[in-house]
Amino acid sequence: MSSENSSADDVQRVWDVVVVGAGPAGASAAYAAAVAGRRVLLLEKAELPRYKTCGGGIIGPSRDSLPPGFELPLRDRVHAVTFSHNGRFTRTRRSRQMLFGLINRPEFDQQLVEHAQKAGAELRTGVTVQRVEQHGSAVPDRRTVAVVLQGGETLLARAVVGADGSASRIGAHVGVKLDQVDLGLEAEIPVPETVAEDWKGRVLIDWGPMPGSYGWVFPKGDTLTVGVISARGEGAATKRYLEEFIGRLGLAGFEPSISSGHLTRCRADDSPLSRGRVLVCGDAAGLLEPWTREGISFALRSGRLAGEWAVRIAEAHDAVDARRQALNYAFAIKAGLGVEMSVGKRMLTVFERRPGLFHAVLTGFRPAWNAFKEITQGSTSLGELVRSHPMAHRALSALDRRPAVDTASGAEGGAAGGTAGGVAGGEGAELSS
Repeated sequence: MSSENSSADDVQRVWDVVVVGAGPAGASAAYAAAVAGRRVLLLEKAELPRYKTCGGGIIGPSRDSLPPGFELPLRDRVHAVTFSHNGRFTRTRRSRQMLFGLINRPEFDQQLVEHAQKAGAELRTGVTVQRVEQHGSAVPDRRTVAVVLQGGETLLARAVVGADGSASRIGAHVGVKLDQVDLGLEAEIPVPETVAEDWKGRVLIDWGPMPGSYGWVFPKGDTLTVGVISARGEGAATKRYLEEFIGRLGLAGFEPSISSGHLTRCRADDSPLSRGRVLVCGDAAGLLEPWTREGISFALRSGRLAGEWAVRIAEAHDAVDARRQALNYAFAIKAGLGVEMSVGKRMLTVFERRPGLFHAVLTGFRPAWNAFKEITQGSTSLGELVRSHPMAHRALSALDRRPAVDTASGAEGGAAGGTAGGVAGGEGAELSS
């Protein structure tokens, strides 16, 4: 470079942190970096607000990770859960305290982005990132990353956070490896007031017919979010499950306002979380809970950590220091979310092999229901539960070892009574606590 243009900042503006993707992970990362007083650019390919296939459940860890002063745009507050096993053995459990809240993603995501902007982040929408480069002619020095947009424009940054979803281009650059891919199908179904009233404050979770599958009904005022999820490769069976699920609930006569599908991807244990000055978080990193495939809390928590560590990487003067900060980020992720994911993976394995026993324990064994409540309310996590409760640890270990013999009539029948007809109105057996 010539002496007149002695720094990259003189030639072209260099952002401290560029965040790619303005979902919960990206908005959280942008907020965390902007609050630290850095120059932050948040890029989003869509125009906001935009729809996302997502149940929209906000559990305790999500609520606790929101920016100060954030008011959740709740559509409903859940105090009851109806459980069923492929439409049978229905049981409703209730809680005096709210279990979790329900939001619509367009409103929620938009609000998160606005908080990032208020903290000082700049937003650009309608922008597609083609690739990032850390070497070559587009990169003026070793402290800079080039973010190349569709159309050829190049942005420069001291650190980049990839939060561009489960089909992430930044994840491909980092080399994210995936271990578990699932297909989620969802319908947003407007319903009459009488039907909406039946569901108010109550969700349904139905353990499905394929290994590891389940369905849900989340009420949001005059609309029910109804969805199912199962392993990828079972597309026709998953679609059939959703159709039968909707029919069984008596909702087949109502026209969905939106029908959509989405692949969720879980990272492999040895998958990288960074490369050079580039970090990944949320779905782009394959961070979600493998059993329930809950991703919002993982996005919010990993996004905040990514934003905080991106600030440190932006300040790093050489590759060694940048590498040290990136490893610290990976350690922070693995020590918290990684532990939860490993327990979730074990839970999924048990659930795949013995869904009936799983259903019976959750609906008929009070400590299991209390654990469910504590996790959704945020007073504990899956990892913490297994670590601090010897009984939970022993139970999971015992289930890990048991043979996969599970029939609906045997394992569940005694512990979980009720009828499928009780699902829509919340009848059947009920327990309160």
